Amino acid sequence: MASRSSLKAFIAAGLLAGSTFVLGHGDVTPQPVDTGKLPDLGTEPLVENPFREGNEYGNLNAEAVEVGKAGYAGNCAVCHGIEAMSGGLTPDLRELSEWDDEYFIGRVLNGTERGMPSFKQNLDQNAIWAIKTYVESVPKPE
Repeated sequence: MASRSSLKAFIAAGLLAGSTFVLGHGDVTPQPVDTGKLPDLGTEPLVENPFREGNEYGNLNAEAVEVGKAGYAGNCAVCHGIEAMSGGLTPDLRELSEWDDEYFIGRVLNGTERGMPSFKQNLDQNAIWAIKTYVESVPKPE
């Protein structure tokens, strides 16, 4: 009898976790990102991260990482995990080296059919590129 009730509890927990994922993924209230320390990149989407070392504003990398870390925590971590370390339901962003910059900004601006919301109304490209710079600064899994 005890094993049967344990099985029921296990199944119920699995169903609950599954429904939480379905309802929770993409149901994020975007948080503002203070990009005041960063130069204004304008409204026309860039296709390369300007804050990466060696790029136009690469000398601001440390500030971009700081701004991006806060932006990531408020807008991305709920689905993609703390420090870009996914729990398995969404991509582990530390492992997405194949995502070039143009693909990344398009994905963030437009969202995905699989549940990632569009952030084009909530995050400017300063915030988006700062978040990408932060993700690139997080150590990759071994």
